[in-house]
Amino acid sequence: MIERYTLPEMGNIWSLQNEWQTILNVELAACDAMAELGEIPQEAANTIRAKAAFNIDRIKEIEAVTHHDIIAFLTNVAENVGEDSKYIHKGLTSSDVKDTAICLMMKQSADIIIDDLCKFLEVLRRRAIEFKHTPCIGRTHGIHAEPMTFGLKLLLWSDEIERDIERVEHAKKIVSVGKLSGAVGTYSNIDPRIEELVCKKLGLTPARLATQVIQRDRHAEYMTTLAIVASTLEKIATEIRNLQRTDIREAEEYFSPGQKGSSAMPHKRNPINCERVAGMARLVRGNAIAAMEDITLWHERDISHSSVERVILPDSTINVDYCTRKITNIVDKLLVYPEAMLHNMNRTGGLIYSQRLMLEIVNKGVLREDAYKWVQRNAMKRWMEGQDFKTNVEKDPDITKYLSKSEIEDCFHYNFFLRHVDKIFERFNL
Repeated sequence: MIERYTLPEMGNIWSLQNEWQTILNVELAACDAMAELGEIPQEAANTIRAKAAFNIDRIKEIEAVTHHDIIAFLTNVAENVGEDSKYIHKGLTSSDVKDTAICLMMKQSADIIIDDLCKFLEVLRRRAIEFKHTPCIGRTHGIHAEPMTFGLKLLLWSDEIERDIERVEHAKKIVSVGKLSGAVGTYSNIDPRIEELVCKKLGLTPARLATQVIQRDRHAEYMTTLAIVASTLEKIATEIRNLQRTDIREAEEYFSPGQKGSSAMPHKRNPINCERVAGMARLVRGNAIAAMEDITLWHERDISHSSVERVILPDSTINVDYCTRKITNIVDKLLVYPEAMLHNMNRTGGLIYSQRLMLEIVNKGVLREDAYKWVQRNAMKRWMEGQDFKTNVEKDPDITKYLSKSEIEDCFHYNFFLRHVDKIFERFNL
């Protein structure tokens, strides 16, 4: 079983309780900064930090009248703080605290996803080493091509996951910004130093310039990065689904004791978890489109993006977190059948060695076009008439004019195609 991360649960980050708490943390940091700069009494800042609290039900009750969530929140906090609440939100606009809070939550979510991906990378590398020299057929267009190893397939996935980690790290940096610059970003009623102090305390970087909101190209980059990660996971899940097909069955999801595959057919072993990952990736890609639509706002700000983000940010981060952990367990427990791989590799009767055979003829001084034609005509007899490819090659006068029987025999071994596998693994320090 894969060890679970110790970071906060993704769902908790996007809970209403945590969202309001994060907004409150921004407000408190702003009060602390104002006190540090002498703009409000230090005693007031201390009182605010000691007494500031909120109740979600009370916020909803107030919002039913105000139809403004941040005002409802501030009113509720003021009820708990008392007289010194007059210093809370001084010189700020709603998006100052909400956008900064959302970016902080996105940063925390990215940390969890990066942790997930790193754990998945470890599993992929371990299993890649396990099957480093396990021969299987490589397929192009779904058709048998040439021999490779199952370890290379796993190593390829790990390479992409490594790039996904880098992408999420970059996206995290892009959204790790804060903004406390007022109604249209001009710091008309707040000292820019307050923004600097607050962001430093929260582990964010001040946005160099904002309007009333942090610009949504940042959020779109974050969301499109999640969409790429989800697509990588779908790619892996889809390959496993294909390998589990009855007519291939080279690998399959672990099927636990007592598990049932079908209400009607007791024999079924279905790749349900991979199908789940593949389906959920569609949601993340769709959300990425919505995030790009959010980039365009009227003038310095409207709220057309806000309702969208309330859905797509928690949904996509929770989705990617879930799917990454799901595919990690799938690969960790993946049932692999080397005998089936070898059987499938031999199903075409040696057609997979056609390129090597052609090149050996070319090495004897024959034009490539002629060599291709000679090999292909024998291959087609195998495809269309079921004749033995190797036997026909050994009887082909054009080919045997240049290659002896032992030289032809040498062309029909998969080890030749795997001779550089170790070299490829060395690129990954494996």
